[in-house]
Amino acid sequence: MTAASRLTRAAAALAGVAVLTASLSAQARELSVSTVLSDAFPWGQAAEKWAELVEERTEGELTLRVYPNSQLVAGDQTREFSAMRSGLIDMAIGSTINWSPQVPELNLFSLPFFMPDEAAVDAVTGGEAGERIFEAIESRGVVPLAWGENGFRQLSNSRGPISAPADLDGLKIRVVGSPLFQDTFNALGADPTQMSWTDAQPALTTGAVDGQENPLSVFDVARIDQVGQEYLTLWNYMNDPLIFAVNQRVWDSLTEEQQQILRETAVEAGQWEIAMTREEESERLADIQERGVQVTELTEAQHQAFVNATASVHDKWIPRIGQELVEVARQAIESR
Repeated sequence: MTAASRLTRAAAALAGVAVLTASLSAQARELSVSTVLSDAFPWGQAAEKWAELVEERTEGELTLRVYPNSQLVAGDQTREFSAMRSGLIDMAIGSTINWSPQVPELNLFSLPFFMPDEAAVDAVTGGEAGERIFEAIESRGVVPLAWGENGFRQLSNSRGPISAPADLDGLKIRVVGSPLFQDTFNALGADPTQMSWTDAQPALTTGAVDGQENPLSVFDVARIDQVGQEYLTLWNYMNDPLIFAVNQRVWDSLTEEQQQILRETAVEAGQWEIAMTREEESERLADIQERGVQVTELTEAQHQAFVNATASVHDKWIPRIGQELVEVARQAIESR
């Protein structure tokens, strides 16, 4: 064998190794998925379901590695969207609340007492308003794929029953880092204190804050009643949909088939999680009551008093969200 032929063989072997390496790499690409809560909660279970479906449908070409508890943003859940947009996070299942500082349209879901029930939420997310919100997200470098649900948020505290705005006077209430929440609880006479969920539980334990607001699933799984939250008011003052999404550059790097699978599995995982979250509500409430929590359910007149007290919040925030978007959503709710 001549030196030239040996070189040719060596080059061919190297090329073969390169092709094989590229092929193996394509077959086993791992993408990070950020969530605020772990798989002890429906939110985290949605991420695990999505990962399971993607692994199965792509036959291992794509692997979703879930990072719960906001660990990719050092516990600061409000930084999640920015981190995904910049590419530090590949994908996320995020809260409309946490992403609203970067996507003002998402504040639609945080308008106090705007969405009265689950049918209203479905009418918004499944209609023109939902499409407009997805367009707003995509214009910021993130591709939204599907909806999930964290649920209606309820109010708890350690001081006593709350059935009227006056009962909130001076109470320190932990809220997420959104100015709209600050304005809502200020309008109700409370003293809202912004902090991450990581910091919230110790603050509740020590009495640094008197109360908090969260869906029943969070109250139940996190055993918030064990940190002094003995009073719970069911007021459904806002709903927190979840959004399955992926960084634009990551999305563009995928094949059309992979994109289709990611979208289809996100929709499937979202629908599964929404159904589960809603089905478990009554059982969770019963369990919470059995643990000694005093539950207050508002009458229609009591509920209206809270609506009236927060009317100024709508006046301030509807222009920021977009008058047209809010009107489209209102029409969807009224015609549900």
